[in-house]
Amino acid sequence: MADTVFIGDDFTGASDTLATLAERGARARLFLDAPEESETAGLDAVGIATDLRARSPEEATLRLNLLAQAMHGLAPRYIHYKVCSTFDSAPHVGSIGAAVLALEAAFAPSRTIVLGGQPSLGRYCVFGTLFARAPDGKTYRIDRHPIMSRHPVTPMDEANLRIHLRRQGLDKIDLISRSQLQSASNEVAETIRLSGRVLIDGLDLTDMERIGEILRRIDTEAAPLLLIGASSVAEALYPPSDATPLQSATKRADGPRLAVAGSRSSATAAQVAAATSYKCLPLHRDHLEAGQSRFAKSCAELLASGRNVLIHLRPDLDYGLASAALSERLAALTATIVQLQQVAAIAVAGGDTSSAVVKRLGFRSLSFVERAGAGVAVCRGDAAGCDVDGTLLLLKGGQVGDVGMLERFATDK
Repeated sequence: MADTVFIGDDFTGASDTLATLAERGARARLFLDAPEESETAGLDAVGIATDLRARSPEEATLRLNLLAQAMHGLAPRYIHYKVCSTFDSAPHVGSIGAAVLALEAAFAPSRTIVLGGQPSLGRYCVFGTLFARAPDGKTYRIDRHPIMSRHPVTPMDEANLRIHLRRQGLDKIDLISRSQLQSASNEVAETIRLSGRVLIDGLDLTDMERIGEILRRIDTEAAPLLLIGASSVAEALYPPSDATPLQSATKRADGPRLAVAGSRSSATAAQVAAATSYKCLPLHRDHLEAGQSRFAKSCAELLASGRNVLIHLRPDLDYGLASAALSERLAALTATIVQLQQVAAIAVAGGDTSSAVVKRLGFRSLSFVERAGAGVAVCRGDAAGCDVDGTLLLLKGGQVGDVGMLERFATDK
């Protein structure tokens, strides 16, 4: 029995929640599919990473129905559907609403609670409205954010999270505002008691501590709580601990490192530009089509010579592929390179690309190694009997991480 089960709608966010739990003393592991009961023995938290952010509502519903059958045996108190801290999603793809409806139908939770902010990552929710800090250091309402308002797949055009989620099928969401959260504990308790669904504001770390106290007091004996949000959910449920973070052993072997940038955000572009310890190779359309084998061989030869290699999409080039298909082509190219030349570690930028790469390489689960920065973790990939077993993995969303993140990954050995 696991206290918490978290389902990540992509791999980057799921690995961040894994890190958050481990840093707070929880015994946690992230699986790529529903684990066997024997694999979860002794764990406080069990994660399942998916690529639902890139899938249709129909695909998400089918996938979650299958996962639910395995999750029932874990009898969790808390079921956390882990979404991006910017809540980027849409009715037709990556629908948070469709996922929540499927989980509500499968588990009949006592309540569904949405945590709107993650202050530790510069995400703030006030009166149900979402704000996010951008790479320029300024904080914007999410529908005016220079990156998220222009997301190529799920641009955020609505900052009111209740309206945003209602468009995806979740109606009747009550609000606990920050002013209520700070001043009226009886009012908060009554709102939660009477609400099937509720959104809770979050502006600072004190708010998250208060939310955690509230969540831990709710009776979960008869039915679990369904919690929707970023890694702020794990931050709220598991208070900071003086205990040493629970880390996995790792094969920190010396050797070349491969980086794959499938995101074309300005944040990732800056990280690529600063990655001077790599041989940086922009991808042309032919590298993902007929010329893949030749390009993969060139990359493998560079790696074999001891060079770190970074392959990245060009922001000015139309690759003629839908987002999901482009991620799959990048994953296939990555797998070909790794088959030709084993590497010590792999960094992937972009949530959809990370999901595709980790699945294509055949990992079974991930365990936490160390933090690479706010919102980003380095994990150990577990794939018993395969050459990639023990590979270090840095999986980051396109818009997260400081400028030097990829460079540090190449040089910090």
